[in-house]
Amino acid sequence: MAKVELKQPIVQEISDQIKDAQCVVLVDYRGLTVEEDTQLRKQLREAGVAYKVYKNTLMNFAFKGTDFESMSSLLEGPNAIAVSKDDATAPARILAKFAKTAPALELKAGVVEGTFYDTDGIKTIASVPSREELLSKFLGSIQSPITNLARVLNQIAEQGGEAPAASATEAEAESN
Repeated sequence: MAKVELKQPIVQEISDQIKDAQCVVLVDYRGLTVEEDTQLRKQLREAGVAYKVYKNTLMNFAFKGTDFESMSSLLEGPNAIAVSKDDATAPARILAKFAKTAPALELKAGVVEGTFYDTDGIKTIASVPSREELLSKFLGSIQSPITNLARVLNQIAEQGGEAPAASATEAEAESN
């Protein structure tokens, strides 16, 4: 069997992974201990992110003609890719957080929703909260005025329907 025939399934595997990906981040993992690498893989797996080491030439073939082709120029040395099909910020967020405790992990670049980002861009993407966090903050901001209104109405009801003393005094001052 020719070498090309052996490598074609791996190129196809990479192509299938990145085909519908919202985010692909390229990292240099050189210098990570086995324990650190295991811990990183666990965190990524829990977030639904695929993380794998491939040969650079195979990634280069898979990236050709896709949104990820811009990362081909960075394929030097040992590299791994983190791919997410669901959450556009999860790989960048997890890898950047992990790189703070394991300085050997180097973020190289990434493509998020079709846009290429260099190292600084990926770190900026990593600072964006997850979708769930953003939704909970949004719901909290919506609920805040309603909660305050309910609290005021409850205080009025507890006082027997009388307006609070401060508002009554203000009302008298305005009428004069």
